Order: sequence, then structure tokens, then C-alpha cells
Amino acid sequence: MAESFRLDGKDTEILRALQHNARLSNKELAAKVNLSTTPTYERVKRLERLGFIKEYAAILNESMLNKGFAVFCSIKLRSVNKEYADSFTEMVKRIPEVTECYNISGRFDYLLRVQAPDMHSYQQLLLNVLGRHENISSIESTFVMEEVKHEYGV
Repeated sequence: MAESFRLDGKDTEILRALQHNARLSNKELAAKVNLSTTPTYERVKRLERLGFIKEYAAILNESMLNKGFAVFCSIKLRSVNKEYADSFTEMVKRIPEVTECYNISGRFDYLLRVQAPDMHSYQQLLLNVLGRHENISSIESTFVMEEVKHEYGV
């Protein structure tokens, strides 16, 4: 349904403002986009209903929560079919350290972003969780040395 809906300039301004600060009150948002509060409220509700706004979230500081060790983990499955892919993705969904998971093309089948306290914790995750999945043929880890850019907006 969202694909057939065309955003206008005010909708785009609202989305930008909410991406920057989702805690804006409707009154503050209306002032930012130069609309009165009722049309602003109605536009936000429509954008939510149509799926342009999926959810609202707080962005946490991983380092302060002892999860500052970031790793991109490339996974190759032995065999790719619906049953094996479903088994793998269901396992990944239950691992709290995995913050993102993408089914990708190329040399690997999946790319995971893992947030762990340290190298030892990541090693334990590899040995005791990922390494135990019967359909994983290889795992390649890329450790983040510095985060240069991380944008949450579209």
C-alpha cells in the first residue's frame, strides 16, 4: 500500500524530523515543519499506518553497556534450501549479540553484525553457538577497529 502513496514535501520534512528526534512532541514537530498540530498529527498517523514509519526506538551506547566490540561475521552454509535457511535464521534470531542479519549474495550466504563485550565473548559465541549449527560450512570474522559513519536514517 505504501508503494502507491506519494510523499509530499511536508511528509518528507516530518520523516526527517522524526528520524533525527523521535521524541518530539506533536507541537514541537508541527513547529519544525510549519504546520498546525492537527494536520501534523494526522500526517504522522497516516505515515505510521501506511508503513513509512515502522517503529520508534532509542539508540543505545554499546560501549557504555559493555557491548562495544563490533564484528561483522560472514556465514557460508553447506547447503542452501528453505529448511536449512529457516533453521539458521531462527537460531540467529535467538542470539542477543546478533544485532543485524542479512541474507546476501556472493561468496557468503549471510552477514551478521555482532555486538559483544570483548574478543573472548565473541570467541565463545563462535565456538558454543554458531559453530554448533550443523549447516554452517565457514565463518569469516571482520573486526571493527573504528566506526567512521553510522546513520540510522534513510
